[in-house]
Amino acid sequence: MHYSNDRILVTHVGSLPRSPALLDMLGRMEAGEVVDRGEFRSEVLAGLREAVREQAAAGIDIAGDGELPRIGFSFYAKDRMTGFGGEAQRGTVTDFAKFPGYAELVVSRSAGQSNAGKSASVWATPECVDEVRYDPELAQAREELDLFEDALKAEAEASGNFTGTFVTAVTPGILATTLLRNPENPAYARDEDYVFALARELRREYEYIVSRGHILQLDAPDLALERQILFVDRPLEEFQERMEVHVAALNEALENIPRDKVRMHVCWGNWDGPHSDDVDLEAILPIIYKAEVGGLSLACANPRHAHDNTYETFVVLDGTIEFRVGPEGEEKVTLGKWDTFSCPPGAYRGFRNVGEDNAVLLTVITGAVDARDDVCVPPSVGREIDDRFGGEVLDAFRKLAKFNEE
Repeated sequence: MHYSNDRILVTHVGSLPRSPALLDMLGRMEAGEVVDRGEFRSEVLAGLREAVREQAAAGIDIAGDGELPRIGFSFYAKDRMTGFGGEAQRGTVTDFAKFPGYAELVVSRSAGQSNAGKSASVWATPECVDEVRYDPELAQAREELDLFEDALKAEAEASGNFTGTFVTAVTPGILATTLLRNPENPAYARDEDYVFALARELRREYEYIVSRGHILQLDAPDLALERQILFVDRPLEEFQERMEVHVAALNEALENIPRDKVRMHVCWGNWDGPHSDDVDLEAILPIIYKAEVGGLSLACANPRHAHDNTYETFVVLDGTIEFRVGPEGEEKVTLGKWDTFSCPPGAYRGFRNVGEDNAVLLTVITGAVDARDDVCVPPSVGREIDDRFGGEVLDAFRKLAKFNEE
């Protein structure tokens, strides 16, 4: 893991835009057409060089290869492993059933090609029909990382600004819930057997990424997302038990990799719908913390807090935002477009989107001190964290900010 005492290092979570030509090649390859591999590599390399330049220009410190040679963040693995065939019937997220107008919008955006109303996967995905085996030559993994290395060298002026690099990889859990196990699979009688088999094979890819000098980012949306797909009509406890298995299998795959070489991304899915059935973080965070990783990427909001020496002025550019002020958030006001809210040092503040549409907030920060130690959290937030998640989680938060006592 990369650290800095001077500033917050900037990174991103993986996938970057592909050129129309590369997208066309990936689509044709997925459809079974033969694409000249030399032309494909040339197009990937051109895209990677541009991605390196653009990441440097944007101020990215820990840069990635954008997953450019892959058809998707997870089921690319089907092309690096054997044991898959047919088509899995995964199901989709509840937003499309609850909000048919939104489902129609998603389909219209894709020129009618999206199957979002039937499956959470963009492309038709196979199922596991036999024993899984990762390519012992790691051919596609080597090709991807060789091209990334070539791009970094070719764009040395830009890549010289990076503190480090990362490469993503699918986790056993999300692969098992995307490329579902066929019930008649002779190799695996239970889903748990399948998950651990995937872990044993994927460790080849994990260890190879780290051996090439990159931080390994594990993409594990299953730890949140699958609550509203495979487990939407089942008890929360059943979902939690299955996610415990996913983390245990992942840890087995990571046993030869130091924690500080690994980070993990967890999310509730990246579609722009209402996410009406997202599982609460409280229900999954203790499970996530069991992963043997050195860093976590979670889509969360900051708690109510104050600054000792920093002034903050908020301007609502769009939407409706509720501001809460005071140690208990006891004072609140709802503001709309162009309304302005100013907070002096020492005033506890928090805010949330209370409208039906997206909200955009401009924040102007001024003051002599902008270090992490300038942030302080009221006792009420500490009590709530302790009550909901326990003392271990509270201790972890205390490393990030100063918690005022009663």
